[in-house]
Amino acid sequence: MKVLRGDPSGWDAGSSGHALAVGVFDGVHVGHRHVLAILRDQAAECGLEPGVLTFDPHPLTVVIPDRAPAMLTSLDHRIELLDSQGVEVVAVLDFDAAVREWSPATFVTETLAGALAAEMVVVGEDFRFGKDRTGHVGLLREMGNGLGFRTEIVPLVGEDRPLSSTQIREMIAEGDVAGAAVALARPHELWGGVVEGSGRGRTIGVPTANLALPPGVAVPKRGVYAVTAGRSADESIPGVANVGVRPTFDGTDETVEAHLLGFEGDLYGEILRVRFVDRIRDERKFENVDQLVEQIRRDIEAARQILVGGTGNG
Repeated sequence: MKVLRGDPSGWDAGSSGHALAVGVFDGVHVGHRHVLAILRDQAAECGLEPGVLTFDPHPLTVVIPDRAPAMLTSLDHRIELLDSQGVEVVAVLDFDAAVREWSPATFVTETLAGALAAEMVVVGEDFRFGKDRTGHVGLLREMGNGLGFRTEIVPLVGEDRPLSSTQIREMIAEGDVAGAAVALARPHELWGGVVEGSGRGRTIGVPTANLALPPGVAVPKRGVYAVTAGRSADESIPGVANVGVRPTFDGTDETVEAHLLGFEGDLYGEILRVRFVDRIRDERKFENVDQLVEQIRRDIEAARQILVGGTGNG
């Protein structure tokens, strides 16, 4: 896969014509995958290279910072997922104050038709673009006709409420990670560096990997979860994770810590991917450490039962 960053005028998209899907694609969820499947099919039929134009950071981070969403995927994770869906070129448009001011015509003429030499553009029916979101799919189709590319408009996936990244964020915030996994076609993942914690887990016989998370990511509701974890997309170690403040120890800082079943080794400094398969219980305060340890043992067994069924391989 080719990844293009920086000023679009300097992009080398290659000599092949491109079929492009355009959007943030946060999460690369089932709806996105539907668009990408159409993109692949249309690209193959027309002999074009399938690509995606995405944005980083999320446009709302610049336009309305107070409404910027918690992200389902980091940019690196998003690119990895797009690669897994057969995308051959990912162009990342750095969304800043200058890009925000681009007119619809500037965006289409200089980026889609110009820098990326699009011969086909595939977008969802709710796609908006340009300053103040004044561009719409009808305008995109009209401009494409004049600039030499065809526009494919894809109906949204979902009946009463079309599937969206916003809907999945709501599921995760409510602790419904199993529902989010269905919508994402994979468990929701958090990527974070493993850092030293208080060391209490090791002293009570349940060592944990403590994640340092980047700001602005979608963290599940406080509680205990069955998870798998790994240092790569291919590594999947079953485990149990706690999201919260460790109230039994009068904690105040929000943490994500995972106990990996049967794992022995040092993860400090590694980037660990924790995948949330199902929720086990709410976080609660125990009267003493012995009660906590007893409950953790039950949580581990519950996680083992959930993951044995094969749902933890995502």
